[in-house]
Amino acid sequence: MQKLFVDFIPQGKVFLNEEQSCHIARSLRMKVGDMLTLTCGDGDDYGCIIDEINSEHVILSVCYKQANNSEPTVKVSLFQGVPKNDKMEDIIQKCTELGITSIKPVLTRRSVSRPDEKAAKKKQIRYRKIALEAAQQSGRGIVPEICEMEMLEQAVKKDNSDLKILFYEGGGEPLTKIIDRDIKSISIYIGPEGGFEESEVKLIKDSGAAVATLGKRILRTQTAPVTALTAIMLLTGNLE
Repeated sequence: MQKLFVDFIPQGKVFLNEEQSCHIARSLRMKVGDMLTLTCGDGDDYGCIIDEINSEHVILSVCYKQANNSEPTVKVSLFQGVPKNDKMEDIIQKCTELGITSIKPVLTRRSVSRPDEKAAKKKQIRYRKIALEAAQQSGRGIVPEICEMEMLEQAVKKDNSDLKILFYEGGGEPLTKIIDRDIKSISIYIGPEGGFEESEVKLIKDSGAAVATLGKRILRTQTAPVTALTAIMLLTGNLE
């Protein structure tokens, strides 16, 4: 069933905004009597029926409420070295589908892309839209947080996850030796093209991070987070 995120679920009738209404009416070609799901990220899904529909407004009635069961038991935050071109968009889309909780673009010494403040804000708006669309498509219970871009050193200081994992082409332990099935929060660190410099590896390790490997092959910066997140979800029982 199609899912949409809204700011809140009012009592009685629900009025969708113009953008959502246009999507429902024109892109999805839904009709009066069709059902869809609304959520506001509060842990519940609301089954709704379309009462009125056109390209400017859609009016719904709430039929039932049920607990959302699509969110993983582990909260995973991705600290992603800012890559070139539009690779970050692909990373956000795929990681959102897989269950990521938050994504933090970090500037590293080998980051080629270094947008100024105005460009970074514009990118963040674009990234949040991609995360919203991916969350709706995949039936998530929340939209992952897309954080502001910041320097790696600043991001590491703010990280308070139960487990921090650095994925590094220089080697490390397999995830099977690091991941506890009942872990509640994990941070994963992925470098940009060219990886992390040694000083950055030391910085992350000194913060308490475990160093992990994703196998003997060197993965691209846009492949590594998707692979790591998939493995984490499998090892924590969230792909069952």
